[in-house]
Amino acid sequence: MKANIKAISYHLPDIIEGMDILKHDNPDWDIPKILEKTGIHSRHIAAPHETAVDLALEAGKKLLNIEPLHEEIDLLILVTQSPDYVLPTSACILQDRLGLTTNCMAFDINLGCSGFVNALSIAGSLIESGVVRKSLILCSDTYSKYIEKSDRTCRPIFSDGAAAILLEKSDADDIGPFEFGTDGSGYDRLIVKHSGARDTDYTINYPRSAIEMHGSDIFLFTMRVIPSCINKLLERAKLNIADIDLFVFHQASKLVVDNLVRHMSLDINKVFSNYALIGNTVSASIPIALKDASSQGRLQVGDKIMLIGFGVGLSWGATMIRWKGL
Repeated sequence: MKANIKAISYHLPDIIEGMDILKHDNPDWDIPKILEKTGIHSRHIAAPHETAVDLALEAGKKLLNIEPLHEEIDLLILVTQSPDYVLPTSACILQDRLGLTTNCMAFDINLGCSGFVNALSIAGSLIESGVVRKSLILCSDTYSKYIEKSDRTCRPIFSDGAAAILLEKSDADDIGPFEFGTDGSGYDRLIVKHSGARDTDYTINYPRSAIEMHGSDIFLFTMRVIPSCINKLLERAKLNIADIDLFVFHQASKLVVDNLVRHMSLDINKVFSNYALIGNTVSASIPIALKDASSQGRLQVGDKIMLIGFGVGLSWGATMIRWKGL
């Protein structure tokens, strides 16, 4: 599609939680073993009063300070699974707080780790069709608010954060093709139960809703569908795997990324990772990684980049972008 990523900014909470804090809270945890699997040394945690909307607001303000296009942005998409309210739509709140014109379409996408790729396809299609001119995609989550301190599966991995991405019309086909998939039979492999209308049989002593993740099932799902997804995307794009200059996976963990690299026999020098000090920021992980890759000089104008998201849903999505710089 004839759309292009013009700018990316991101915001991480000030609170940093290292392995020392995990050990303090859970003395029986084998921290070296956890580090070996996750590769994550520290994560950013939202303060009690901070929400995903607050983080998205900060990321959006950073971008708009660089690209002051408040009057020109006519589409705002918020990708989040931790909104401020069940209703109203959090994107509507952000439209006002960011000072965007009221002639702005705004809506949420309730997706996690594949959400950015989905938002990119929707925003790019609306731009190419002429419905909108410029789009602001915000990806923001605060999974930490749903994680118990003793949760050995989730707590060492998930991090809070937000990314803002500006999309505009391009003269060339800079984004696409896309490859998507969904397997809703695994919906309960990563879930916050008693958080919506399905489970309303509460008692006064009902425990706080918390994330439940079946890590081994999520891992096996990823290894089953993502290699095939990559190959199908390459076929759609009429490219070989050697033609890709950089792979940017959802920053799930070291275990996941390393096994995808091994399974696909990828050149490790063509795979970007930044999970070590940032952690898994859910929908924001891919745009944050893109921004860091650009800042570190890993991207050159004209590079072919593959973006691959996967996780909660179960859902996945991948696309190609041709880099034009930030």
